[in-house]
Amino acid sequence: MASVPRCMSTQHPDNVATPFFSDSDVLAGEAEVKEAFFVFSQLGCQEQMWDSEGKEADNQVVEKLLSRHLDFFTKNPLGRDFRLTYRVPNPSVEKGQGKILLETLHSIPRAFDVARAAGIDTPPIFEVILPMTTSHLELERVKSYYEQVIIGQRDTKLGSEKISVKDWVGDFQPEQINVIPLLENIESLASCDEIVSRFLKGMKGLEQQRVFLARSDPALNYGSASAVLLSKMALQKLYRLEERTSIQILPIIGVGGAPFRGNFTPNNVTNCGDEYPSVQTFTVQSSFKYDHPFRDTYNAIDMLNHARRRPPLPLDEKKAMALIKKIRPAYEAQLKEMADLVNGLSVFVPGRRARKLHVGLFGYSRSMKGIKLPRAIKFCAAFYSIGVPPELLGLSALSEKEFDELRQSYFKIDEDLKDATRYLNKANVGRMPPVVRDGIRKVLERIDYEEDEEYCEITTRIYDNYKSGRHTHLAEDIRAAAWMRRFLG
Repeated sequence: MASVPRCMSTQHPDNVATPFFSDSDVLAGEAEVKEAFFVFSQLGCQEQMWDSEGKEADNQVVEKLLSRHLDFFTKNPLGRDFRLTYRVPNPSVEKGQGKILLETLHSIPRAFDVARAAGIDTPPIFEVILPMTTSHLELERVKSYYEQVIIGQRDTKLGSEKISVKDWVGDFQPEQINVIPLLENIESLASCDEIVSRFLKGMKGLEQQRVFLARSDPALNYGSASAVLLSKMALQKLYRLEERTSIQILPIIGVGGAPFRGNFTPNNVTNCGDEYPSVQTFTVQSSFKYDHPFRDTYNAIDMLNHARRRPPLPLDEKKAMALIKKIRPAYEAQLKEMADLVNGLSVFVPGRRARKLHVGLFGYSRSMKGIKLPRAIKFCAAFYSIGVPPELLGLSALSEKEFDELRQSYFKIDEDLKDATRYLNKANVGRMPPVVRDGIRKVLERIDYEEDEEYCEITTRIYDNYKSGRHTHLAEDIRAAAWMRRFLG
């Protein structure tokens, strides 16, 4: 049975610092190929997600890696010791990018040819991640297209001579690929076991299936605490599915450095490991890799590589869902009042990757009468830049008793809120709309926190300058505040 990595390096643009191998603040093209080799060879991270969704991905990445670092990959083959895992568009949601999915799938046999020419017999690419999965049918389409159309074409006869495609251009390998569902909304996370079990039906000899649980978009949609509860519910359901089927269900969780997006930093890996013990793979996003001392990052990845997956901590799913139903409407009501400010500030948050962001399953155009908000990283950066930690939104809906129940389900909530309130500016909170101001003040009565005077100073300046229309140094100050946090958003 193949060893599945404990860490997956991703291209999420949440970093403040520019990596040493990049000539630009915005990573693109060749710099991302260099990044893949850096995480394999220097950080000891065994997997790199390669994002074909929302940008023009370099489908020659395998050829470039092998041609430049053949000795390394001869000793440590892609597909065996290290993994390059494509994230592809989902045509069910992003119809305009559907052909990019097909192009990416068609590049997989070409990558195998490149590896074989270099003397490596292991298929370098054999898994793809399908974002925004809502049904087993979407997974089946991707797998069937690859196996029926791409592999199936090899015996097609061409022209008057009836030569097969295989004889003309060579064989097509690997014969099968694995498809990893990425579950991002409340309905998909709540029915994750049903989606996965339906997909697994009829698959003979399957030993393991990976399942990717989003953490940032659920936080954006329903509140940070709700996202934690949804993740824990999904992990419990997947563990029970594993017990029923005897197929290893190996969860991936998409955690970022901001407390709102997971609080996953080199100094905090045990926190996430204790909260989500049944997770097999944690995402190592850009701030994790570049905003901390190299030795801390390396040691944290090494610790994760040697940690063992354990059963999930028990969760009362009915109580968890009841808490989500209390938090969500309060979160939405507070967020509605903040939308204009967050949208305005997000324009000044620096970009870090050259890509279009995917459509996502962000529901505010539906549930909040057309109100749009930025994606998770710029969303978080905007909130933190004015000293209003978004983790505090929505929690005011809970009674004292319900807040204690939340603590029993979300074990590290006090630690996460303590980390979040390091970026609190109470004076700025007092200038927010009443529903936000009063809600946050209620939450602060229930937790321990300590303001940072220097951070309050810069976030006051950002808010004052933005509201007064003095935008000349706004981006610079937003970046300076991010340096203090060691993550962009």
